[in-house]
Amino acid sequence: MTRSATKRKTILAAGGVLWGSGSKGTTIALVHRTQHGDWALPKGKLKRGETFERAALREVLEETGCDAKLGLYAGLVSYTVRGNPKVVLFWNMDVSRKRPIRPNAEIAEVAWLKPEKALRLMSYSLERKIVRKALQMRQ
Repeated sequence: MTRSATKRKTILAAGGVLWGSGSKGTTIALVHRTQHGDWALPKGKLKRGETFERAALREVLEETGCDAKLGLYAGLVSYTVRGNPKVVLFWNMDVSRKRPIRPNAEIAEVAWLKPEKALRLMSYSLERKIVRKALQMRQ
């Protein structure tokens, strides 16, 4: 193994498939990330000593403005970022309190979309698989 390979650290992250309901019926929250210009599920890196579940709830709150109730585990995605492996665990979540969020350096917009529309808008096929699995779990 090369020296550079041994220095690579796995990036640990967590997020949620955040379910809401309202006049549109059942919806999913997607975030439009400012830096990447993409549409994705809310997620982010774990802080030191933080569990995946706590990180998922924190990231959903930070990125969507919503307090959420943790539901069933929805799955994981893995990929590389600048040569480092990244693993993101996702949970189904239900909104317990919704607050508006202002656009900032990280999040330009939060969209609440019907699942079918969310799947069409999402930027990443790996996250679409998570949403499809989450939909099956809710039926």
